[in-house]
Amino acid sequence: MHDGAELRSAVPTRPDPTALASWRVFLRAHAVVTRRLEAELLEDHDLPLASYDVLVQLVDAPGRRLRMTELASAVLLSRSGLSRLVDRLQREGLVTREAASEDGRGMYAVLQPSGLSRLRNAAPTHLRGVAEHMTSKFSEAELDALRALLDRLCDGPMRLNAPATLDDVDLAQ
Repeated sequence: MHDGAELRSAVPTRPDPTALASWRVFLRAHAVVTRRLEAELLEDHDLPLASYDVLVQLVDAPGRRLRMTELASAVLLSRSGLSRLVDRLQREGLVTREAASEDGRGMYAVLQPSGLSRLRNAAPTHLRGVAEHMTSKFSEAELDALRALLDRLCDGPMRLNAPATLDDVDLAQ
């Protein structure tokens, strides 16, 4: 593990051409893959990728609920952007908002059975797309290396215990 202060002091003020090319290909790859995933979810399920992401975050959360601030961080949206998205999901009956009883100030986004059903229907399309557009392009060793490299950019390693297929998610809960 690298010490953040040590790394910052060793960082050049301008990336060299190789570093800049790596940055650009990272951005391009992210944009290409997410555009393809979004197009497939919209075409097959009329579900934007950001909405799918919110549903995934909620299905994986304790009690299938998250504070709006936690959800905004998890899906990388501003609080106002998430609020508008949750408003749309609420109008569609996929989530509800509930006041946080423990402090009376915060709000929870809560996954509804129809949201879980919509997620279950869309998950095979999304997971097939992830495989087709990303993971099938690499060997298992390359995927392990890529995950380790990208973890350095994050606040910490990603949880790896989330259900991959939603097959173990009980619709009745």
